[in-house]
This record gives sequence, structure tokens and C-alpha cells, in this order.
Amino acid sequence: MHQSDAPVAKNRSSLIFVLGLVCAAIFAVSLDGAGRLVLLGKSSNLDPEAVASIAPIGPVGLKDADVHAAEVAWRYFAKNTRVETGLVDSVAGFPSGTLWDQGSYLLALSSAHALDLVEETEFSARVDQFLETLGQLPLFEGKLPNKVYNTQTLQMTDYENTFTDVGIGWSALDMGRLLSALRVLERRAPEYGDKIRTVLAGWDLNAMTHQGELVGAALQGDEVIYPQEGRVGYEQYAARASALWGLDVVRAISAARIMDWEVVSGQNVPIDLRTSSAFRSITPTLSEPYFLQGLELGFDSETRQLAAQVYMAQESRFSQTGTQTMVSEDHVNQAPYFLYSSVHSNGEPWAVVSEDGSFHNDKRTVSLKAVFAWDALYGREYTTTLRADLASLASEGGWIAGRYEQTGALNDALTLNTNAVVLEAIHYKKFGPLWQIR
Repeated sequence: MHQSDAPVAKNRSSLIFVLGLVCAAIFAVSLDGAGRLVLLGKSSNLDPEAVASIAPIGPVGLKDADVHAAEVAWRYFAKNTRVETGLVDSVAGFPSGTLWDQGSYLLALSSAHALDLVEETEFSARVDQFLETLGQLPLFEGKLPNKVYNTQTLQMTDYENTFTDVGIGWSALDMGRLLSALRVLERRAPEYGDKIRTVLAGWDLNAMTHQGELVGAALQGDEVIYPQEGRVGYEQYAARASALWGLDVVRAISAARIMDWEVVSGQNVPIDLRTSSAFRSITPTLSEPYFLQGLELGFDSETRQLAAQVYMAQESRFSQTGTQTMVSEDHVNQAPYFLYSSVHSNGEPWAVVSEDGSFHNDKRTVSLKAVFAWDALYGREYTTTLRADLASLASEGGWIAGRYEQTGALNDALTLNTNAVVLEAIHYKKFGPLWQIR
């Protein structure tokens, strides 16, 4: 940043802060999306008694098993933080990280700090280095962080960790996760507010929205395209986080206009009306964006209902088939290495899809992070049983991703996101959502 730009940046960061407070109050905290669903005639037909029975629970305190689970999860970060940059590898030992993953790290760090797993001196050193590194990132088109970086060198890379001097684009969804983490950090540790807003002042946050929707950037050959980004669940999660920083996401923040209901295993679940064939994008309905909203921001009236129905479809499948079911996005320890195990995707129930839209239903995983998250939020007999069944998945390097449904073999991918969600879940059990300071 040139010295002559400093007054402009300061004014801009202050405006972002003020607008964030306003939008947080109007959109992210008090949004009544469920009411809009009814007004639009998209009633879920969910039994009110069933809704009440799966309402999120408040803080319940920790047992010895919870404390142990958090300690195991923190091992991942202790072992995989790069001393050169303070960033954390997305997959153990592989020096690559996306903005989504780095947001997950910051939320894990905030959780671990609150749980007294990280002392104040280490917390401060980690935050200071992390924010300094964010300010040094080369930006795609000089506007926003690239989708992925080498965690040792901060070079822009592709997803194979191959260096590219121009980058491959930005992800509004990944940015949304990082913005959620930064807002949580500022709320819990206000002394970092100036440093956070200095970093954000160097980024063109408005570039990730257009007419109230989230917009990504992707390099296709020599051309850059700016597609609408996000499908049901993910779009609303990133929009709520973006609203906390004053961005115009008024069309993206509610699912009402883009969703319909589909019966899966006897339960109504939300699906995206924007088909994969028409929009050239996968359309997974799965656990991840819903439990993240609950753990971090707390549910609003819309996501409270949608999350309950996404969860209940999974419990219902187990009740009907005897097959343990807990689906989300996860790394897997074999090609294609990252999959979306869904309740519904690309027109099919219980589909497992990769980013290119191919199906891999034989690789459906019982997702450990989803088990921990739903158990923290709902504390049902089913989630408690699953957590106990997966207790053996702890390792010296943290929690592994899960277990393959068909074979029972371990999916021993060791990743940042799995361990971050475990820490967020244990934090929720003790304190409630990260955004809400008690």
C-alpha cells in the first residue's frame, strides 16, 4: 500500500466496520427466512413436534471425552502450522492451503483458545503472524486472494500446488469462511480490530458481490469469468458471513428464492432449483454449511428449519436401512481425493459427487466432523452412538476423516477442516456459537 493511499484505506475500513454492524443486526442475526419460505408457498410440511424434538441445544458442559477430543484435534494444528508463514496445511504434510482452510484454522484457534488448549502468548503469536501473512498475500487481479497458496512460500498456485504467477481466481465461498473467522476473532479479541481492518482495506471485497449475489472469479484460458457462486446452504452461509462486513448480499442470504423440497428417506430436504446441467455446477445438499452456521453464528429461523431437515434425513436413512449415515464434504484417501457425500445432489438422493460432477457412491464416508458437529448441536441418541463408534479414529496427528460406508475401511485422510470442526463442536458444547460471547 502506498503511503498516499493510507487515508483512503482508513476511511474505507471504518465504513466497512460500520456497515458490518448494521448488516449484522439486520441480516445475519434477526433474519426471518423461514417466514419468507411460507409466504412463497414453499412449506416444508414438517411436523411441528418433530421440529421441536430436534431443536439445537444450548451449552451442556464438557465430559472427559470432549476434552480429549479437543486435545486430539489441536494436535493437527500443532504439527501442521508452517513456521515460515503461520498458515496451516489443508492436508497433513502437503504445503498447500485454500482460503476456506485458513478460515477454518482461525476458527479452530479461537475455539482452542477459549477451551484453554492454547495459552495467551501462543494465541497472540499465532494471530499476529497470521494477520501479517494475510496482508502479504499476492492477490488475483490485485483485488482478492487467490483460491489457493503454497503455505511455505505464499506463492499463488493451482490445486495441485503448481506455481502460477497470475493465479487461478478467487472463491466467494472461501472468502466468506475467512470473513466469518475474522469477524469472530474481532468480536472475541477486539484488540485485533485495527489489524484485521487494515488487511481487509487492502482487498476489494465489493468484487465478490454483484447485485446482491456472491461472485467468484475463474481463469479460463486467457479469459477471466465472474460466475455467480454458491448453491443452497453454502451460498447462505457465505452470505451471512459477508453481511457481517457490510457487503451487499441481500439476494443470497435467504434460500427461499432458489430452493424447493425433495423427499429423501421420508424427509423433506432443501434442494437447489438451479440444476447442475443448466448452471454447470454440482448441487449438493449436505451437512457442512448448515452445521457451520449453527456452530459459528447460531441458526436463524430459516437455517434452524433447513438444518433440522438435512440432519433428520440422515437419521431416517439409518432407521430405515440400518446403515450408519452421516454425510458431508470430505477429503478421501484415494482418487479423486475430495468428494461431496450428499443427502441429495445432481438430481439423485444420497449421491457422492466430485467437483467435475462424476458420481462416486462407492466412496460414501461416515464423516467424523459431521458426527461431532451434529452431536454438539442436537445431542441425539443417534449422534451420541456414532461418536462413540468413531472414537477409535483419533491418531497422533489428529482426527482422521471417517470411515467408508460400504466396506467399513478407514478413510484416514488427515485434514485441517476435520480437526477444525471438532474444535468448533467442543467449543459449542461448552459455550454455544463462537459469535455469541457469554
